[in-house]
Amino acid sequence: MILEDDSMRNPNAVVFDFIGTLAEVKNYSVEDSEEKLFESLEADGFTVDRERFMDAYDMAFQKYRDIRYGQLVEVNNAVWVSEALNLLDFAATPDVECVKKAVCAFFENYLAALKLRRFARSVLKELSGNCCLGLVSNFTHAPVVYAGLRKLDINGYFNIVLVSEAIGWRKPSPEIFKEALRRLDMKAEETYFVGDTPLEDIQGAKKVGMKTVFIPSQFNTLTDMEKAENPPDHYIENLRDLS
Repeated sequence: MILEDDSMRNPNAVVFDFIGTLAEVKNYSVEDSEEKLFESLEADGFTVDRERFMDAYDMAFQKYRDIRYGQLVEVNNAVWVSEALNLLDFAATPDVECVKKAVCAFFENYLAALKLRRFARSVLKELSGNCCLGLVSNFTHAPVVYAGLRKLDINGYFNIVLVSEAIGWRKPSPEIFKEALRRLDMKAEETYFVGDTPLEDIQGAKKVGMKTVFIPSQFNTLTDMEKAENPPDHYIENLRDLS
């Protein structure tokens, strides 16, 4: 438990992951989001059979998923939505208004499904009075993270907020962690990273020299972490253990 380590009682900086670590996703259906995306495009004049569109969408999504996970660069949803439309012989680019509107429609349900994890606000309030706080999130559409932080009323606790789509790099790339340290003006060895993913959060932060804290979530269990190659410096059961 992290409370057993005196060095964590007065850290210089703590950086958090967002989804899974500070927030949970409750009662969310990606299929419903895809339906909203399709309906938005259809309303803007892209008349196409839904099954044909979803086949093209899945093809474009997989192409950019491989790029994102292989090269650790982030790609906005608008890129593969417009590519799906191009595959169906529609002329569309990621910056066209109807594509951007469709992406926003896709994330409406996701944003509504975000719920704050237990003890998150009280821990952030306590830590923010004693050290710098940062947030580093992998997300393909940065406005969702910014809106989610406002919705959950925790945006005011962070000195910095970095989203992969805005930065260009995604965890576990060392570049996004280095950028967080640069903006916080902190050294890696005096900064803790708290996250729920063995690869993106724990391994990524450890590679740049940060101290790491693993918290199990709806997405990753303690068993998942124990199977990983690089163990964290600390395990916690819930966010209260950080106080």
